[in-house]
Amino acid sequence: MSISADRPAVPAAVLFDRDGTLVVDVPYNGDPSRVRPVPSAAPAVALLRAAGIPVGVVTNQSGIARGILTAAQADAVNRRVDDLLGPFDVWEVCPHGPDDGCACRKPAPGMVLSAASRLGVAPERVAVIGDIGADVGAAEAAGAVGVLVPTPVTRPEEVRAARLVRADLVDAVRTLLGEVPEAAA
Repeated sequence: MSISADRPAVPAAVLFDRDGTLVVDVPYNGDPSRVRPVPSAAPAVALLRAAGIPVGVVTNQSGIARGILTAAQADAVNRRVDDLLGPFDVWEVCPHGPDDGCACRKPAPGMVLSAASRLGVAPERVAVIGDIGADVGAAEAAGAVGVLVPTPVTRPEEVRAARLVRADLVDAVRTLLGEVPEAAA
């Protein structure tokens, strides 16, 4: 799938990063009561659902490997995200640490490829929206389209390297739906 100003291709599925993208980042959060959606999350997800596009989440949760939180705590936080913004059609969680060498931890493509397969969608028909370079890197490694929505933790070089950057989730989704020309950012 390619996105261009003259003829945008609507994705067959959209995957979101969780922390810093859909919800306010609380490092190593294992407490569902601390989950707060970012302001543009609910309307962005609603736009995709209204268009009949499946939505999912791909999230690195290295706190599990580090022993900071349990898989059950991460699952409880994910259920809270589902309660507030979902339900999402697919969840992919990488419980590994940065040095574990797994194929799923972003920027590796494993979670994007798995989510696409579970949704029955070719990876090149998927878009991934995230707030850091690893999110965009995972998308590109899988052959999907990556959209960067910068936050204060996004490094300037990640913004410069991203092919598609949008100010918030609604702008990102509208671009993917062909409602905003690519050059509008």
